[in-house]
Amino acid sequence: MSRRSGVLEFAVLGLLRESPMHGYELRKRLNTSLGVFRAFSYGSLYPCLKALVQRGWLVEEPSEQPEEQQAARAQTAPLAGRRAKIVYRLTADGKEHFEELLSQTGPDTWEDEHFGVRFAFFGQTSRDVRMRVLEGRRSRLEERLAKMRASLARTRERLDDYTLELQRHGMESVEREVRWLSELIESERAGRPARDARPDRPAPGPSDNTDR
Repeated sequence: MSRRSGVLEFAVLGLLRESPMHGYELRKRLNTSLGVFRAFSYGSLYPCLKALVQRGWLVEEPSEQPEEQQAARAQTAPLAGRRAKIVYRLTADGKEHFEELLSQTGPDTWEDEHFGVRFAFFGQTSRDVRMRVLEGRRSRLEERLAKMRASLARTRERLDDYTLELQRHGMESVEREVRWLSELIESERAGRPARDARPDRPAPGPSDNTDR
């Protein structure tokens, strides 16, 4: 399984743990609640749902909506077609599998593509797991920041003003996320709600910088 498909699987299971949904609702939640999926092709979702059904983690059930509601939804979302009539529900095995995924704290949980999704489900995650993921993410970004600074020191004289400014902007983005993570970690250690870390600012998204 690729890293990106694994992230999608995790997100789908997590959203369905909250409540059963049909495909169109899932598509909307993935896009609006978990912004990382804005770059995903919606063609990825239905093969993922099919695979999760085959593994016994989801079941398909007919929609209980009245026919007039289904017709109205079909008019506003014609791309959903017949799929909008199928509701996906998490099974007991699916819930157990999602809880296993929630307990994982390995390097994949620190990376850009996975961290934002893991963070979105921190409310369902135990405190010790949250701490390990946050500390792992901070360590990962501190390593990235050190490499960026070293690279900039080597190449500064060869860069034009605009490329240099872009490099500085990238470093500042990583520095902001490191500070945000440090504040979250301190809040977790003190037993305070996450919103107390930075009540005046939204949390930054995962850094777009790489180690290239």
